Amino acid sequence: MLDDTDRRILRQFQAEPDLANADLADRCGVTAATCWRRLEKMRGAGVILGQEAVIDWAALGYTVEVSLRFTLDKTQARGFDEFLEAARAVPEVLEIQTFLGRVDVRLSVIARDLAHYQALYRDRILTLPHIADIEALMHIARIKSDQGLPL
Repeated sequence: MLDDTDRRILRQFQAEPDLANADLADRCGVTAATCWRRLEKMRGAGVILGQEAVIDWAALGYTVEVSLRFTLDKTQARGFDEFLEAARAVPEVLEIQTFLGRVDVRLSVIARDLAHYQALYRDRILTLPHIADIEALMHIARIKSDQGLPL
């Protein structure tokens, strides 16, 4: 589906997504029109899903990150969906992942400090429906965080 030119465009676009189209085209050795058409084609095909601002939540005062792993009570027919719906409503939940296996769901949660996390855990997390078990993992350091693909 993608040729070498597309991959070259994606590599440069991924490295610097706010680059002007003309500059991107120049780096890729194609005309601006060709670059724009290929980007639009990749957007239309769902290869490029969008662009977003990455905000450092620690710079905004959130110093605690916890990974919560949940095993859900599977005796309720809509339990899984109800849990996910309620978890989406918690603003401090940054990410929700689902799994096959002993752990059903993982939430990545941020808080301003430990007191805020304790209140959040007690008032919002423990009230999520259909929880059978929770395991909390306190985040210490981010060793690698890369969304880029090896193109």
